[in-house]
Amino acid sequence: MEEVGYYSDKVIKVLLEHGVSVFDRIRVLWNEMVIEGVLLPRPEYGDPDTLIVKLDNGYNIGIYVDNIKELKLVRKGGKVELRPPKAIRVREDLPRVAVLGTGGTIASRVDYKTGAVYPSFTAEDVYALVPELVDIAYLELETIFNIFSEDMNPKLWEVIVREVARKLKEGVKGVVIAHGTDTMGYTAAALSFALRKLPGPVVLVGAQRSSDRPSSDTALNLVSAVTVAARAPFGEVVVAMHGETSDTYALIHRGTRVRKCHTSRRDAFRSINSSPLAIVRRGKVTVLVDNYSPRHELNELIVENGFDDRVALVKFYPGMSPEVIDALVDMSYHGIVLEGTGLGHVGKQLLPAIERAIDEGIPVVMTSQCLWGRVNLNVYRRGIELLKLGVIPCEDMIPETAFVKLSWILSRTRDMSEVKRMMLTNYAHEISNRSLYVLYPPNFIEGKL
Repeated sequence: MEEVGYYSDKVIKVLLEHGVSVFDRIRVLWNEMVIEGVLLPRPEYGDPDTLIVKLDNGYNIGIYVDNIKELKLVRKGGKVELRPPKAIRVREDLPRVAVLGTGGTIASRVDYKTGAVYPSFTAEDVYALVPELVDIAYLELETIFNIFSEDMNPKLWEVIVREVARKLKEGVKGVVIAHGTDTMGYTAAALSFALRKLPGPVVLVGAQRSSDRPSSDTALNLVSAVTVAARAPFGEVVVAMHGETSDTYALIHRGTRVRKCHTSRRDAFRSINSSPLAIVRRGKVTVLVDNYSPRHELNELIVENGFDDRVALVKFYPGMSPEVIDALVDMSYHGIVLEGTGLGHVGKQLLPAIERAIDEGIPVVMTSQCLWGRVNLNVYRRGIELLKLGVIPCEDMIPETAFVKLSWILSRTRDMSEVKRMMLTNYAHEISNRSLYVLYPPNFIEGKL
């Protein structure tokens, strides 16, 4: 059978007996339920004994072949191809916005011949997927690299910084970066420290659900990101993602304050210890804060690239052995960020190892696992003990931001006093005098729109 994908011999035998091929419309009686849809090829990964059927509502469902009571061919399917998008007439009179692809769900298309997801990031692809963009900006698209989000690393951050700076110096109004969602917060923080006094927004955007799904968040997220890049009054590094589960508005989060807080919801991203910077709804950008950094002149742009990849982020847990800290020292790590409990505490058994690290010139900084709130090492005895050892409290920075900041600092200096000074210096709104606990209730959002 042609182009079945990775189905088992058992499944292929059943399909042949019923005269069914992939892309045929079938009707299945399964667990007293009648299911009708288009049979898709089996992707490489997954149970090869499970039929994949695309329902009329756009969702795919898996049906274990041994549980099928009845299988009928409704009609034969036509040939399915990954067709090139139609040419779009763009408007060169609109603001120029650079869109840089790094990978992730938002920069892909599904080929149902193989079940594979292919990188697809040409201007034609993007305009065809989201035609509303034609009237927002003139897009200049480039693919920097195409990787899974979890394969991002500090050296790739440096590549992104260079490419963003290049596009800004070429005079674009703003830059959009298509990025996988899982590590987008780290990259946003990295760009926030390396690029300051921006002439326009640098907007990271992703998708929780691929464009072939009816619940995809790609369109709203991408429209909102490009709208911010072209029209927003601020010059900051931000993340643009769904603000709620419906396609109503997107929230714009500062790059040093954002965290992915849910594995799959469309509104997974939240600003921690801070209000969102802005809301985008119906093509309008509404700024929510007074202390935003405005767009600067291009000649004011600060580019301080470089990240140390010998920094560790370690979560404390009950009974944690000091061997964890000792191992990092023995492996010549340059910095350690701890996620402590509550106000920033760890077990007493770690104190000698922390003291050894600091004595050997390895800065140890403290954040909290609580996310909301701030570290305070002056309240309890354990905190005071950590301060006396030289641990640097990171105020209300989220752990990921502290990790990225220490990496950025250590690429510039290894002097302990200078590291401490820089960690406690507010460069990109990563530290605030008053930490906000904002969960975006409906009245908060409605009051801003």
